[in-house]
Amino acid sequence: MDFSQFFEIFYQNILDTSLLEIIAVIFGLLSVWYAKKENIWVFPTGIVSVIIYVYICFFAKLYADMGINFVYFVMSIYGWYVWSRKDESKKPPPISKCTRKQHIISLIMFVFFFIVLSYFLRNHTDSNVPWVDSFTTAVFIVGMWLMAIKKVENWIAWIIGDLISIPLYFYKGLVFTSFQFTIFLIIAIMGYIEWKRKLEESQQIA
Repeated sequence: MDFSQFFEIFYQNILDTSLLEIIAVIFGLLSVWYAKKENIWVFPTGIVSVIIYVYICFFAKLYADMGINFVYFVMSIYGWYVWSRKDESKKPPPISKCTRKQHIISLIMFVFFFIVLSYFLRNHTDSNVPWVDSFTTAVFIVGMWLMAIKKVENWIAWIIGDLISIPLYFYKGLVFTSFQFTIFLIIAIMGYIEWKRKLEESQQIA
């Protein structure tokens, strides 16, 4: 595919994108940006995006994607609750690293969702990329959980998922979505750097 074909497909994807989907993309980008800034608005903006995608996926008969977006919705509600909690000094929970137990839970979550999703996609859908689709979705679910509990490793999950999603959506001909994940990747890298810096600063103060 040369550049002229790329931009032609990209332009056509934009023309085919509904206003509702554009709104979902905008709120999705806002959510990732707020996450980078460690701002609690990451959750309400993310919830708006997810609810719209649940609606879009339902009418597009993408029931697996609709189900996963519902999981994102639940995780967002949980994260909103965790980030809203204050300690005795009325400070929100700090950024921290995963404990060994949380690493094990993350691995179990990834394996569980990967196995369940790959089985479902291979046996109950006509997906031609069930393994890759299941892998990225499982990684993103783990990333959502780690973000909800403010672990710096959440960004590593997002970066891995974004790196795989960019060529995946490009391969599927969804150039606009591939471009969106490229922006997600850039913000995720920035988010990892910023959260790591904040963590190191808090450790020095402590």
